[in-house]
Amino acid sequence: MDHARRQQDLRVTLRRHRLDGLLITHLPNIRYLSGFTGSSAALVITESKSVFFTDGRYAAQAQTEVQGAKVVTSRKAPILTAAEWLAKNRSRLGRFRIKIGIEGDHLSVAARTRLLKTLSSKFLLREAQPVIERARMIKDSEEIELIRRAVRLAASLFDRILESIRPGARETEVAAELEYAARKAGAEEMSFPTIIASGERSSLPHGRASQAVIPPQAFVVCDFGVILAGYCSDTTRTVYVGKPTAEARKLYQAARNAQQAAIEAVRPGVSAGEVDQAARKLLRREGLSKYFAHSTGHGVGLEIHEAPRLAAGQGEILRPGMVITIEPGIYIPGKWGVRIEDMVVVTERGCEVLTAPSKELIAV
Repeated sequence: MDHARRQQDLRVTLRRHRLDGLLITHLPNIRYLSGFTGSSAALVITESKSVFFTDGRYAAQAQTEVQGAKVVTSRKAPILTAAEWLAKNRSRLGRFRIKIGIEGDHLSVAARTRLLKTLSSKFLLREAQPVIERARMIKDSEEIELIRRAVRLAASLFDRILESIRPGARETEVAAELEYAARKAGAEEMSFPTIIASGERSSLPHGRASQAVIPPQAFVVCDFGVILAGYCSDTTRTVYVGKPTAEARKLYQAARNAQQAAIEAVRPGVSAGEVDQAARKLLRREGLSKYFAHSTGHGVGLEIHEAPRLAAGQGEILRPGMVITIEPGIYIPGKWGVRIEDMVVVTERGCEVLTAPSKELIAV
């Protein structure tokens, strides 16, 4: 990864936003800019300096991983060490009142109070726009390849799910088999708590695996993903236990058609809201749109949920390099639910589906 270039690009953005520096505390943003993978850090980017702060537990790791920034290790919390560094180097930052951006979405009130106590009145703290998150929306070729690998690893686990799903098995058993196989295959961890939702619970969009027993005749929604080299994958497949009824097949096909309509809408220049609308339009035609209660998709990268969000009214324009999910669902409360999800990367002319192509209804 070209972390030095990312830092330089950020400096250009900071000048545009009239900030003298940015104090970064959100760990995925720190990893994106410096390469650090630990759990305790802060990063200061100014016009001429990049300084990384951590505690003694990560002294050796930071020296190995951090790129493009000076490493400072302290016994204090990294954010306080960063504030002390800013105060000490105030005269070098050039202005009488120095404007430092902070990540408001990722900084607690208590942390901000400590910052204000450490910094003098010569500093102005300003909640910065999510400029790093916006940069992260566009993946470079190396990032896309890492995501491909995570997607391929997750896809290789689907057979293990099919072997585990059977009437009488608990949802947690299926999830455990999947997660054990993922670790053996080299996954760092799961992207999120595995969703195995069967029977009536399949109507819960985020029905995490429970102690519920899989019924003899039911849909089972399987939503899972792995992290590999820091990058996430996210896939959902819905299978049927027993012999699918005509009604079940019709519901599944409606979800599949809605997903295909959304995938076909993905191309540069289209808004995120338009992709969402493509899925909803098809479900509306089937009289099922009221059972689709979440957005059509989201960005994926160093975090499982990133910008852009594919939802009604979202005006973000799709651009080549964005990696997003397409995952419309139909959830009929107290009865059943179906969701099909793929990851796609926006290309110059359309999109490429990264997930395994087969989406036929599988009966087990």
